[in-house]
Amino acid sequence: MNAGRSARITLLVAEQAARRGARVGVVDVCTAAVAALPVGGAGVSAMSDTTACHPLCSTDVVSEQMEELQLTLGEGPCIDAFAFRLAVLTPDLRTDEVRARWPVFAISAIEAGAAAVFALPLQIGAISPGVLALYADAPVELDAEELADALAFADAATLVLLDSRLEEPDAFPAEGPPRDGHVEDLGGYRAEIDQATGMLTVQLGVGIEEALVRLRAYAYAYGRRLADVAADVVAHRLRLPPDPDPDPDPDPGPGEGGAEEG
Repeated sequence: MNAGRSARITLLVAEQAARRGARVGVVDVCTAAVAALPVGGAGVSAMSDTTACHPLCSTDVVSEQMEELQLTLGEGPCIDAFAFRLAVLTPDLRTDEVRARWPVFAISAIEAGAAAVFALPLQIGAISPGVLALYADAPVELDAEELADALAFADAATLVLLDSRLEEPDAFPAEGPPRDGHVEDLGGYRAEIDQATGMLTVQLGVGIEEALVRLRAYAYAYGRRLADVAADVVAHRLRLPPDPDPDPDPDPGPGEGGAEEG
């Protein structure tokens, strides 16, 4: 990466952290990217080859929904960007090609208010801890300079994420990251989803991958956030049925619609 570009991006990220009065975190990379590029939102998800992806931060409601959708559905630009370790640039979600590639995600994303997605893998050598995603509410192309900046923001997010500053106890005030501008730290999803998946392996007698598939399927079938379903499982408010293909009632709630209350 060009040294001058790297220094400029680093400064933009540091300025966002200074406004929060905190150490640099991935939330600052996201907000700086939104301010510098022709996009309306951004999010970072931590990913690995052996566990579920976990949203870490989002800058607005639409980007939060986009991160959550891909986590729940297991398909989308971020999933492919991580799997192939390549940037996945989708300037228009409405094309037939995009709908054929991600049939469920494309429709859901458009309904949520997204029209373009740029998913950039976070990578240093063989290490790839996640994906930076940029979202726009109208079709848009990134020119060569904008794409180079976007990749520089992805490099910055990689360094911040591997440095683990997001996890340091003094990285945010006691009440958590500021909510101004809908910036939200979603890292708390990770442990709960992993815990719920582990509990389901015992309850359902299945492997870890199948347990995650069941958790995702339940969340999608009932139109709920994956993190909320995981929280109910962990709190013993919800026990998933052995049947992997739930048939939801019109208005299901925790413990209802074919699932047993713990």
